[in-house]
Amino acid sequence: MPGPTRWRPTRHPASPTAGPRVSHPAGAPADWLVIGLGNPGREYARTRHNIGFQIAQELIDRWSLSLPKAAYRGLLTEGRIGPREPRVAVLLPQTYMNDAGESAGPARGALQVPLERVIVVYDEIDLPFGEIRVRAGGGLAGHNGLKSLRRGLGSPDFLRVRAGVGRPDSTNPEIVSSWVLGKFRESAQEVSELVSGAADAAERIIAEDGIAA
Repeated sequence: MPGPTRWRPTRHPASPTAGPRVSHPAGAPADWLVIGLGNPGREYARTRHNIGFQIAQELIDRWSLSLPKAAYRGLLTEGRIGPREPRVAVLLPQTYMNDAGESAGPARGALQVPLERVIVVYDEIDLPFGEIRVRAGGGLAGHNGLKSLRRGLGSPDFLRVRAGVGRPDSTNPEIVSSWVLGKFRESAQEVSELVSGAADAAERIIAEDGIAA
């Protein structure tokens, strides 16, 4: 497989009322690490499997963070999410989904983020489209990105925001693969609401300092 094509997130202008955010160089300690799962390359943009990238970009825009730059085999941006608020790093691995842990593991180590403050946002075919669930740890449900993260982070006990993208009416692996790598059939508005809801869930985790048992 050829090397990953660099994916450049869309940058939206910050609100004129928003205060400046201070960006820190890659490797500075962070309080939280948000990892959006997806595949690099235009051919994968806005597919079901790349909803994690869209959620991560939504958070970057909300927090007025700087444009992500290449680091740890991914695209990384850091900064405080508000005055006297936590410092958060957002990582979009550029390794392809199945090797996301090769980016996430070194990034977490350099940023000195404890596992219980790592939030992974990703697509979940075992949830109906539009449903969002959060949890700490759990199984891997055949998700190759999660399997790689378990290896790279040394444990499956990271926090998760699962964005439901639905499942096709088949268990055939080829059909399932085509489904997750395919474009959404739902309207752009419905997809936007899913992305926004998942970003809300990630923000609540940070605001509440974790997921209640």
